[in-house]
Amino acid sequence: MIYNFLYPLADLFSPFNLFRYLTFRSIAAFLTALVLSFLIGGHLIRWLRTKQKQGQPIREDGPASHIMSKKGTPTMGGLLILISLSVATLLWADLTNRYVWIVLGITVAFGAVGFWDDYLKVTKKNPKGVPGKMKLALSIAVAAIAAYFISQASPPALRYTLALPFLKDVLVPLGLVGFIVLAVLVIVGTSNAVNLTDGLDGLAIGPVIMASIVFGLIAYVVGNLVYTNYLYLHHIPRSGELSVLLSALVGAGLGFLWFNAPPAMVFMGDTGSLAIGGALGGVAVVTKHEIVLAIVGGLFVLETVSVIVQVLSFKWTGRRIFRMAPLHHHFEQKGWAEPTIVFRFWIIAAILSMVGLATLKLR
Repeated sequence: MIYNFLYPLADLFSPFNLFRYLTFRSIAAFLTALVLSFLIGGHLIRWLRTKQKQGQPIREDGPASHIMSKKGTPTMGGLLILISLSVATLLWADLTNRYVWIVLGITVAFGAVGFWDDYLKVTKKNPKGVPGKMKLALSIAVAAIAAYFISQASPPALRYTLALPFLKDVLVPLGLVGFIVLAVLVIVGTSNAVNLTDGLDGLAIGPVIMASIVFGLIAYVVGNLVYTNYLYLHHIPRSGELSVLLSALVGAGLGFLWFNAPPAMVFMGDTGSLAIGGALGGVAVVTKHEIVLAIVGGLFVLETVSVIVQVLSFKWTGRRIFRMAPLHHHFEQKGWAEPTIVFRFWIIAAILSMVGLATLKLR
């Protein structure tokens, strides 16, 4: 909004020319989201506490430490991320950019689904919330609509294709239906993977911040013709504007982490985890880096696979591979302290983020 109002006046007042730089607006979006999180975080948490007398319902089959120590902690803290992210993006991004509106739409829509789920959990005092099939159907519908708009906004030469990392000019043609199916898998899969990872204080938001930084750089690079020619990447005109949104997500994420650091004052809830996971998935589809997201977000993949393996193993053999799924609860049941699990998982996420970033050069 600020860009759209002030940059056209650069001929009259030359300092307004600064707003044309993505780097400047990305830093401004980061700082805006961070400061806004600090300003409203305490008030929002107190309001959530007044509305949620008993806090988020804790699953009874979870670790005993969770049932005791986390009882009474309010959920829906993802509202803090959504508000800060949305305000900062609307202030600093180019609002004529279709990619910004598509990814922001995914984020808000998934956040709304998550809010409904959290609301039912709190009001009904039941950790199940919205029926799984209903939540999945809504997520697929939102992702499919977004995928169609992404495909129409993409360059004709790249439309309906899958780009392979490490290879310079290889594009796998998928067709419209195939592309939408792939995009839905990436967006919904990432959203639910972040949701599964969100089980310990600070566990999910740390890797999300790291992945957001990496994909902010990827969006900036693939949106710049000079860099794409140098690195042999596929150029997506105007996709660089998404670096503003992702910078806002980093700022909002750090602001949320201030309140979510152990012991957490508030939980992210599905309101936040579904939203930010959907945002990352949407950016990966826009930038043609869907496979790289599986590397950068490898921790989320690992957590999801642990749940799938656990369910299939118990269904087919009656035995459990892990003491408890998702994976972070397995280590908790083995006696690892919660901060130990969180910091070690963050280290893994940081390593995977660097490996994913390296794919930009390995061609």
